[in-house]
Amino acid sequence: MEWFSAPDYWLSRLVFQRALAALYLVAFVGAALQFRALIGERGMLPVPEYVRYTPVRRAPSIFQLHYSDRFFACCAWAGAVLSAALLGGAADHLPLWTAMLWWAVLWALYLSIVNVGQTWYAFGWESLLLETGFLAVFLGNERAAPPVLVLWLLRWLLFRVEFGAGLIKIRGDECWRRLTCLYHHHETQPMPGPLSWFFHHLPGPLHRVEAAANHVTQLLVPVLLFTPQPVASAAAGLIVVTQLWLVLSGNFAWLNWLTIALALSAVDFSALAGPHPLPAPPLWYEVLVIAATVLVLALSHRPVRNLLSRRQAMNRSFDPLHLVNTYGAFGTVGRVRYEVVIEGTDERVPRPTTVWREYGFRGKPGDVRRLPRQYAPYHLRLDWLMWFAALSPAYARPWFGGFVERLLENDRDTLKLLRSNPFPNAPPSYVRARLYHYTFTDWRQLRSTGAWWQRRYLREYLPPTRLSTTDVPTERV
Repeated sequence: MEWFSAPDYWLSRLVFQRALAALYLVAFVGAALQFRALIGERGMLPVPEYVRYTPVRRAPSIFQLHYSDRFFACCAWAGAVLSAALLGGAADHLPLWTAMLWWAVLWALYLSIVNVGQTWYAFGWESLLLETGFLAVFLGNERAAPPVLVLWLLRWLLFRVEFGAGLIKIRGDECWRRLTCLYHHHETQPMPGPLSWFFHHLPGPLHRVEAAANHVTQLLVPVLLFTPQPVASAAAGLIVVTQLWLVLSGNFAWLNWLTIALALSAVDFSALAGPHPLPAPPLWYEVLVIAATVLVLALSHRPVRNLLSRRQAMNRSFDPLHLVNTYGAFGTVGRVRYEVVIEGTDERVPRPTTVWREYGFRGKPGDVRRLPRQYAPYHLRLDWLMWFAALSPAYARPWFGGFVERLLENDRDTLKLLRSNPFPNAPPSYVRARLYHYTFTDWRQLRSTGAWWQRRYLREYLPPTRLSTTDVPTERV
């Protein structure tokens, strides 16, 4: 079937596959380094307890069959090694079926992690990585030309990512329609980056241009992905530029980078790369690709209904395999930034004169003189959940008590997630949490104090708590 193959897109496939392999590598390394404190046997939300009450049909995972921290670590590091090999191009030297199996193993391993990760893995970019990874299984390698159907499915996925994000904004917070959301967003986003302070202080008219450009890129440009070349390539290029702007302005794990990879798969590089003869695909491969296409199209009806609904939901999976999902972000933009600051003391009885020492997080704002760091595409899961905890203790209720308990124990795995531990020699006697209002300083304050943030104490979030306390109360913000 001559229509089945698109040999001119061989370089597009290569760039996309290498980028996806790199993001898989980041995801698996992050899982390996963070899981013990989050979902390990002694974690805040242990996997063994979760799978005990969760049927396989709701959360298919190899960890439903067996779980131990050692087994999880082996799976995560195996995924990292396999991803690194794909990044190096190993799959292009293998038979087609072997390369497909390789990509399928990566998808299955990461699906197993996400489906037992609970709230720590309840982010839209987890489903996006899985959906993209599933399509990559059928994209082939150097033993066959890229299949047209899979290339179109990748564009369909990119369309839903961008168009869904655009719709949820235009239907959501009024500031998107007034073009004023970016007066606040750079300051109140979950995890600012090193340039967020500067983005926040751009002139107001430029913020309005940012918002308007966002609407154009997410509501109009995605439609052009389905037009002939070179228009489709130009549309994909605009999406790449927009995503790079977001990369510079904040930390959103691999969401922006994976969107860039999807956009690059729609770019026709044939003018740069020239012809690259590839063998005709075997019949069994064509049958599998057609079957996968029919499956994706059949499962697309619920995401499409969600897009058309006035009650559009964002970042939702409609099946436990995360095959076809719905996406969107920042339908509402916060005007105020709250931060939970956690402190400890080694005094046996807290008094008004007690000295409390602050724990430092890697990514979330804490020390007002510390410039926010760039971590994306790496995902600091605890830091992200602390942002939600500041919005309301209800978001943190399942895990915050366990987190405090582990700080009181000086738990090694938990402390590895933090930037600094003020009690390196012995655990603290008490830990407390306080709620602050954070705002960026202005240019004058930065020059005079060296502080990127200023903060104002609001109230107690968690009263001083000892290890012997069984219930860890929190108060609603």
